[in-house]
Order: sequence, then structure tokens, then C-alpha cells
Amino acid sequence: MITPIEGFSKLTKNQKIAWIAENYTQNSDEAIKILKRYWNADSDLQKLHDEFIENTVSNYYLPLGIAPNFLINDKLYAIPMAIEESSVVAAASKAAKFWLKRGGFKTSIIGTEKVGQVHFMYTGDFTKLNEFFTGLESVLKNDASDITKNMKKRGGGITAITLKDKTEDLKDYYQLHCTFETLDAMGANFINTCLEQFAQTLKREFTNSLLFSNSYEELEIVMSILSNYVPNCIVKAEVSCPVEELNDDKNISPEDFAQKMIRAIAIAKAEPYRAVTHNKGIMNGIDAVVLATGNDFRAIEAGVHAYAAKDGQYSSLTHATVENNIFKFWIEIPLALGTVGGLTSLHPLVKLALEILQKPSAKELMQIVAVAGLAQNFGAVRSLVTTGIQKGHMKMHLMNILNQLGASEEQKVTLVEHFKTNTITHSAVIEAYNKL
Repeated sequence: MITPIEGFSKLTKNQKIAWIAENYTQNSDEAIKILKRYWNADSDLQKLHDEFIENTVSNYYLPLGIAPNFLINDKLYAIPMAIEESSVVAAASKAAKFWLKRGGFKTSIIGTEKVGQVHFMYTGDFTKLNEFFTGLESVLKNDASDITKNMKKRGGGITAITLKDKTEDLKDYYQLHCTFETLDAMGANFINTCLEQFAQTLKREFTNSLLFSNSYEELEIVMSILSNYVPNCIVKAEVSCPVEELNDDKNISPEDFAQKMIRAIAIAKAEPYRAVTHNKGIMNGIDAVVLATGNDFRAIEAGVHAYAAKDGQYSSLTHATVENNIFKFWIEIPLALGTVGGLTSLHPLVKLALEILQKPSAKELMQIVAVAGLAQNFGAVRSLVTTGIQKGHMKMHLMNILNQLGASEEQKVTLVEHFKTNTITHSAVIEAYNKL
């Protein structure tokens, strides 16, 4: 019987590994061997990785691939992508090559506003609270001046603080809704530090104010935290060309292809079951670049999906039209990204990925990431309305199946050749492998 452990974090890494292997694996020797196999031979680099998080026992590797030939605002990029799913990098590369000959991708920044909130409960009259807040904003900013001075020197800082009455949603609930400009930093630590200072100032000023002399008037700070929903931190990416230039597939006319694309997007707008998978394909591209550049893909996912439901129903993030014989395909998406701070200056591969991207600013990275998502979606929808998704996906997945089966290099060569002219399914691969 396994018993809880006290002081796990105080054990050495080898002791942690021995404990987890002994108590939670069937073959402790094999488990230890696997965990240590993924240690980095460079001890200094391994120590760096160990200190990224707590209770580190090993490294978990993902493939880092490159999708080349992305022409973005007339500048050529090769985009690093960290992802385990087969066909994602191939699909992005194929879409990049398709649009390279048709003017490439055009992008623009619509906004860069970040959001944080101080959530609090207040039992008195809102009119009195609102009167109190009228003179509070300057005090809040002044008390946070030591925190914001360096950001302000670079052109960023606090942009607004608004008092919001949320009592219709929850009894006695109010908030300070705060907006920030954090430039090339994602800004989470900066925003949270400002918010915690705002909370202290709010409580102090409320306690000292003569406006609130009645015993029933109480103000309780609940929490102070940034929001990962950033509907005013938006980037737009698009591609367009005359319909007749959509002539890459001999099995379908450009006109039919354009209409099929438009209908597929319309279905993803109307049907949430389809929209979720549609947008997941977009995030295949976005997450892979976000992860490769050391940004927080979980925050991006949460914010993007909230944005996809902003009109009351979860819907497609991409759009497609044909007007005046011009096919247009685009995305508008919230992306709060950073190119300084966090892992960007610590993780060697993150630093290299940003170098490969020609050391972009946060705004430039927003545009690159949005393009990766748009390209991924174009490639996925294009496959769906023409050959079907499985033909390309299973071709890329073939090697995974062969590795699971333990195929030798010679067997892989034979089976890859065999499936150039045969339909790839999991059972078909097993059958062909067994025949060998």
C-alpha cells in the first residue's frame, strides 16, 4: 500500500526518482533508466532545466520542426514549431508554399491592451463608492509608481483603471478593471504586482475615508489577478488572390474550391461541434509557435476560446469571402505574447527560435503566430473539402505506427514504398507488417 510522503520537495533528484519508480511503476529499474535517459549530458544545461519548475525528475522532449517559406508582409520567415502531432508542420509548410506564389500573408495589429482586475465585495451604496473612486485613480497610480517607472520609460504602463458594478451578476461584487501596455513583455508579473498594490491602496483608502462611517459598509478584497481574456489585444492575418489563381488542385475547379472553402467556414460559424474542431486546427499552428518561443500556450488557448464565444455561441475564428472575384481568407485573434522575460532569455532553444524568427518584437511575434494559425486552418479545411483529412494525415502517421510495431529500418523502407500506392489504415499497416 502506497502512503503519502512528507518532504518530497526536499529530496535529491535521485531520491525523488527512486521513490516514484518504487511506488508507482511496475518495473522500477526500467522507469529509472527511462527518466535518466532524457537528462541532458551538459550538467549546467540540465541544472537550468531542473530549476524551471519544482520536483524535476527528467526532461520531456517534443520535436522542434521548421515550416519554411512564410512570406509575411513581404518578409520571408522560417517558423519554428514545437509539437508532437504528425502532419501539422507539413500542412503549415504546404500552405506557406501555396500562398508564397500569391502575395503571401498580410498582417496588422489592431490592439495590444492587456487586462487585470481587483475583485472585491462591498456592502454599501454604489453611489457613495463611485464618489469615493473619483478621487482614487491618481492615488492608485501614484502608489504603483515604483513598479511602473521602468515600463513607463519604455512607453508602457497603466492605461486605465475603471470601477465596475457587477452586482447584477453576483451580490455585493465589484471590481477595479485595469488595462495595461506591456510592450515586448507578456507582462503577467508586472500586471499582477500592480494589481496587488492597487488592492492594498483600495483597502487603505477605504478604511481611512470619512465617506464610509456606517457600520454596515464593508469592503473585502477577494483577489487581484490578470486576465487571460484580452479582447483588445488583437492581431489580424489574411491572404487573398483572384479566384482563378486557386488552381493548385487539378481535381477541382478554382471556383468550386472557393465555394467549398466558404461553405466549410460557414458551417464552422453555425455549428459549435464543428467550430471546436475547426478552431483546434488553428491552435495546432498557434500553440506550436507559442511553445517554441517560450510563451504560455495555456493562457493563449483560454483567451482564444473565450474570444471565439464572445457573441454568445462558440464559432469559427476564421472567415472567408469572395467579392469581385477575389477570394479572401482571414483571422482576427487575441494574442498576448512576449519576446523578453520569462523563458525567452533562459531557455537556449527558445532564444534560438526567436533568433530564427529574426528577433521579433512582441507585435511582430503576434503577427507570425496568427499567420501560423491561419495557414494551419487553410491547410486543414483545404484537405477536408478536397481529398479528405485522412489521406495526408495517415501518410504522416505511418511512421508512428511502424515505430509502435518495432519495424526495422529495412521494413520501414519497404512499407513506406508499399503505401505510396495503397490506402493507409492502422489495420492495413499491421497486416502488411505481419506479412513481412
